[in-house]
Amino acid sequence: MGQFSGKVAIVTGGNSGIGQETAYQLAADGAKVVVAGRDLAKGQATVAQIQAKGGEAIFVQVDITQSASVAALVRQAVDAYGQVNYLVNSAGAVGPVANTVDATEEDFNTVVTTNINGAWHCMKYVIPEMLKVGGGAIVNVASVIGVIAFPGLPAYASSKAGMIMLTKVAALEYAKQNIRVNVIAPGSIRTPMFMDFSGGTPEAEAYMATFHPIGRIGEPPEAASAILWLLSDGASFVTGHVMPVAGGWEVP
Repeated sequence: MGQFSGKVAIVTGGNSGIGQETAYQLAADGAKVVVAGRDLAKGQATVAQIQAKGGEAIFVQVDITQSASVAALVRQAVDAYGQVNYLVNSAGAVGPVANTVDATEEDFNTVVTTNINGAWHCMKYVIPEMLKVGGGAIVNVASVIGVIAFPGLPAYASSKAGMIMLTKVAALEYAKQNIRVNVIAPGSIRTPMFMDFSGGTPEAEAYMATFHPIGRIGEPPEAASAILWLLSDGASFVTGHVMPVAGGWEVP
């Protein structure tokens, strides 16, 4: 039995990329995983893979930009498993590359609403469930671009910076109630979102690798492993922390 045996985790964006790998690793370590996302087919496929390896999981379709949808997600998690101990906010949006003036209002609002409001909605409805069982742990998935400015991504950069501050505020608010809230700041990770953003060409990957002193882009299991440590009892004295998972990409 793993370190998360008997515990329940909600993972948003759990049907792709970092979220999906986090769901796999949590299930392998004994957690009951609520895979949450928009894509029904991908979510069901993720659950099927977990179950094929002996893990326990359900999929709940959710739109994290809608408060009522998130409230329903948390109700379904509690109905299925009785409690919620962990939350991983991995769902997110990048949006098209455009400078501050050329970005459209629709694109800007979509990215900000997904990344900030989405994470807040999930924390708003999960934290009361954690308080009922004496505590829990939350990890938000931001970005190194939430710490270091990157031209052409004003909505993404500002929303990920906002997610980092949301994490720090919640960490202070609930520290004495045994709820730890941390955030990772990944660099370029080989996810479907990254491949869509970069165009998936070897040239684009080579260019993005130049930002990382380690000399390559990261893999989803590397980001997921950092998330699992922050959720684990091994990080019991860690809260409000921004953990770069960026291959040395400088974070001030």
